Amino acid sequence: MEIKTRSNQTLSALPFLLIPALLFTSPIAAQPLMDQVEHNYVDNDGVSIHYAKMGSGPLIVFIHGFPDFWYSWRHQMIGLADEYAVAALDTRGYNLSGKPEGEANYDMALLTSDVAAVIAAENEKSAIIVGHDWGGGIAWSFAAAYPQMTDRLIIMNLPHIKGLQRELSTMGQQHSNSQYARNFQQPDSHENVSPAGLAIWLSRGDEALRKIYLAAFENSSTDSMMNYYRRNYPREPYTEGPWSELPRIQAPVLQFHGLDDTALLAPALNNTWEELDQDWTLVTIPGVGHWPHHEKPDMVTNMMRAWLNLHN
Repeated sequence: MEIKTRSNQTLSALPFLLIPALLFTSPIAAQPLMDQVEHNYVDNDGVSIHYAKMGSGPLIVFIHGFPDFWYSWRHQMIGLADEYAVAALDTRGYNLSGKPEGEANYDMALLTSDVAAVIAAENEKSAIIVGHDWGGGIAWSFAAAYPQMTDRLIIMNLPHIKGLQRELSTMGQQHSNSQYARNFQQPDSHENVSPAGLAIWLSRGDEALRKIYLAAFENSSTDSMMNYYRRNYPREPYTEGPWSELPRIQAPVLQFHGLDDTALLAPALNNTWEELDQDWTLVTIPGVGHWPHHEKPDMVTNMMRAWLNLHN
């Protein structure tokens, strides 16, 4: 069965920054959540990784994407903390985590080792891994590289990278819509990205949320953000590199995909099952873009809980 994208819209408007429209529902007051979480740090070979934690029970590690920080997972953290210990990272380069200079410090092997360091800091041998966007890329890669540390895997709007590479290699709609990523790979791309602009896009008119994101992005490195793309985003001819050698995923997978995502198109989901050794639950959401955990937070959280209960 082929999955067709619901939109042929291409990325235009802004050459270096176009984030799909966000709809924030069921808003959560910022300060009460900030007061509830513990702020912890773990050193990973000289890089400090910050994560916010609340709740108790089996460990869930949340990994945000671009541009975001641990607070991206506010809805899911509050929604699941009654049964789980929820820990959300600031990935390296963002907010309170370390910001090492140089593209090599953002290699996927290092990004996945940051997740392993958080799990070890919590005195656990494994965890449920959840990722969105670049966090999804880290999550797929972590599950492949650390199968013994991955209990279950939950992905939001990041097709398996082999599917993305396949779609890029056809030089079709996905290749056109990925121009923003090729722009981000340029040496000076960080000069075209501002904390204020990122905060406006993420908050979508919510002034309290804008201030939260602005503070986090002013404490982040836009050069580091771009290094994720420079180091890890697939390059032509899209048939080589570490992504093409990714081992099969051994954990059960729950995957959400907003079908209105214009950056990561739905056809890349096809044949994902060829990369998995266990069951795959795919939830496609019409009318939702790149951020399902923001746009449909209750639906996402409730589905996560139900799926996790089935896979105890």
